Amino acid sequence: MNKTRTITLATVALWTAVLIGWHWYDPSGGFTKFVPGADKRPPGSERKADDVVIGEFFMKGNASASEGLIDSWPGFRGPDRSNIVNHASPIRLAEGDFKELWSIETGEGHAAPAVWRGRVYVLDYNEQLSSDALRCLDLKTGEELWRRWYRVPMKRNHGFSRTIPAITADGRVVTIGPEGHVMCCNGETGDLLWTMDLKKRFSTEVPFWYAGQCPLIMGDELVLAPAGTDTLMVGLDVATGHVRWATPNEKKLKMSHSSVMPMTLGGKPTLVYAGIGGVCGVSAEGSDKGKMLWFADAWQPSVIAPSPLQLSSNQIFLVAGYGAGGGLLQVNPSGGGWQAKVVDQYKADKGMSSEQQTPVLYKGSIITILPKDGGGMRERISIYQPSDLHRAVWNSASDERFGLGPYLIIDGRLFALKEDGQLFVYEIGERQMKLLRKQTVIEDGADAWGPMAYADGMLMLRDAKNVKCFRISE
Repeated sequence: MNKTRTITLATVALWTAVLIGWHWYDPSGGFTKFVPGADKRPPGSERKADDVVIGEFFMKGNASASEGLIDSWPGFRGPDRSNIVNHASPIRLAEGDFKELWSIETGEGHAAPAVWRGRVYVLDYNEQLSSDALRCLDLKTGEELWRRWYRVPMKRNHGFSRTIPAITADGRVVTIGPEGHVMCCNGETGDLLWTMDLKKRFSTEVPFWYAGQCPLIMGDELVLAPAGTDTLMVGLDVATGHVRWATPNEKKLKMSHSSVMPMTLGGKPTLVYAGIGGVCGVSAEGSDKGKMLWFADAWQPSVIAPSPLQLSSNQIFLVAGYGAGGGLLQVNPSGGGWQAKVVDQYKADKGMSSEQQTPVLYKGSIITILPKDGGGMRERISIYQPSDLHRAVWNSASDERFGLGPYLIIDGRLFALKEDGQLFVYEIGERQMKLLRKQTVIEDGADAWGPMAYADGMLMLRDAKNVKCFRISE
């Protein structure tokens, strides 16, 4: 009995000592105190999301821009936002497969290139450095000429960057980062000209999948739709970033992934924006510049990626994914004001629709890629007439399905990129198309959703992690 008691007391004493020692022990005694910079990370890596210094870092490469290149693809959907290229003398397609000129790796995203005088501009995201980066590349070689970047911590959400830079005729480059950070740089030197944080300036609520709106430049003016608490749309002096005019957000629209589209409706230059909560038209000229002319709240998808497409002097096609389908908006002058009315609206399997890309109006026909919920013709290229948005006049073959891939028109040919990296080229005829060739341009491609760009006989395209350039003309 005494032996058992002794063992019990000894065990209790031992565990008591262990517990006391565990509480007294300092496990950090052998640690070295962290000193900022000791791990040789670049400064600013500890920056918080609300403490961003836009454009703070700059790196210059060793290469020089190639000479003799004159074409520009200055932003979303090209020079006039039509996604159509027409040469006075149409290009002659290269024989055989298109030659790859260069390829670069990127952070995961869908931001597409813009081009100015032999320079390619891509907004990228570097996960290791948690940074947005505007990269300037040589069009012929893909060599990086310079990079302007800044810290902004984010989590991946189907990638990061989604927007296309906008470039003025004299080479100012404007970007909108995933979290609404606006940056304007000298396109030749990379010098930082001015910046703006849309969330801090306008209380913008950035969409769930980050900013997808591409900036619009009209002459010396930059147009943005921050869709903030008080301000819906603004016109900025592109040289300084100063606000020239602002449209009050009386309808309380929120930012969508759609972009502002310039149109002339009823003879009036108008800026059309499809935000979350409705579609509006804002005066683009005259004494009432910046005034909201009309508003339609019958079109209210929860997610909008494609931009509005003008069909005629008073008709606008509206489209969105996730089951929203399509709609036809009619705008007319009325009693000294304007009337806007959605006259047709339908689900994606009942007519022309699109989930991500903005359709193209070409020679009186509308070309689109139907969404995944578009019925039996889902993911195929389809042609519709503006007079009948419910019945296609032509569809691509059953094995020619493109997912969310982009497309553009060059000299009467449709270039369409399948989301797995296959490029198809069609000759566009009267209400039909003929397949000319197809080529795998991205091996093991994934999520090739970013819009394509064209300049000087070269086609630029991307998937989630690569940007590539191909020579398409002889």
